[in-house]
Amino acid sequence: MRHRANSRAEYLLQSRPQQIPPSFKAKPVKNIHIVIPALFLPQAVAADVCGQLNLRSLEILLARARPEPLAQGSLETWLCGMFGVAEAAVAPVTLRADGIEPGTSYWLRSDPVHLLLRGSQMVLQAEAPPSAGEASRLCDSLNVHFAGDGMHFFAPHPLRWYLRLDDEPGIQTRPLSQVAGQDIRAQLPQGRDALRWHAVLNEIQMLFHDHAVNREREARGETPINSVWLWGGGRGGGQLARPCAKLCGDSELADAFAPRACLGGGDVLLVWEGLQRAVLRGDLRGWRDSLLHFEQRCAAPLLGALRAGRIAQIVLDVPGEAARRFVLARGAAWMLWRRARPLAGYGAPDSRE
Repeated sequence: MRHRANSRAEYLLQSRPQQIPPSFKAKPVKNIHIVIPALFLPQAVAADVCGQLNLRSLEILLARARPEPLAQGSLETWLCGMFGVAEAAVAPVTLRADGIEPGTSYWLRSDPVHLLLRGSQMVLQAEAPPSAGEASRLCDSLNVHFAGDGMHFFAPHPLRWYLRLDDEPGIQTRPLSQVAGQDIRAQLPQGRDALRWHAVLNEIQMLFHDHAVNREREARGETPINSVWLWGGGRGGGQLARPCAKLCGDSELADAFAPRACLGGGDVLLVWEGLQRAVLRGDLRGWRDSLLHFEQRCAAPLLGALRAGRIAQIVLDVPGEAARRFVLARGAAWMLWRRARPLAGYGAPDSRE
């Protein structure tokens, strides 16, 4: 697969190094809680993609763990539930991490995207990150266009834009990660004021259609920014829950929760988002690479630490439409008769038993 130099995934990897779990050689911790969306691929492709991968530690962990129910939902919903953020209001959390206090206003994420007309579908692509200057110019145009409408756009980070509203918008939205690569028509905001916000999105698309920023991008052979995606709305202010002492992994989203929340007991939260990012951009080779990195840098040392008694328990959550939880205590890690099976087998609809 051909990779674009300015893809959103590469931007994230270049700007944020991955963090691996602590070595556990000094101070023991109670539990390791792992969340890893997109771990299980659809059965139709799983066998080919997972073939020849050495995933011994991960497959042992899954085979010997106790399965438990896990509510359906996205990574964003999972994190908000873990940290006590009401109504999955991601926007105020990441806004504060980007250096702006949310105050009492209502905030929405309004991230820059490209909408591609593909046959009868309008497919959302989130792999066209603007520069800081481009983001500022586009938001300036939005603020001029919507002046007096109780709306103000901010771009403290090129990939994360925000919309401050005077009043709650009366809509329900879906996270960008759950819409990328899909036809947006069934994913647009819902609720009592949905039609108004559909109209707002149409205005934004018309404003961006012939914007100077996009003319310049197209002249350079880059994908234009022709819309925004609204999601994660809510008000900020409340104290976050403190479910862990340390957060690690490769998730910039999870990092936004950490400064005000990871001050609790000895537990460690490991959020691994690389598989999901790869799936969203259709990069199965990237999915394999991220999974191998997880196996070598996380699964293998964690399983060894569990067996050695340096940690008490590993909980692994796989959020999504077919959400699953696996709980592995130290004693179960030594149950050799529970033989590992290939990761590809977990993608089957009947493999949850």
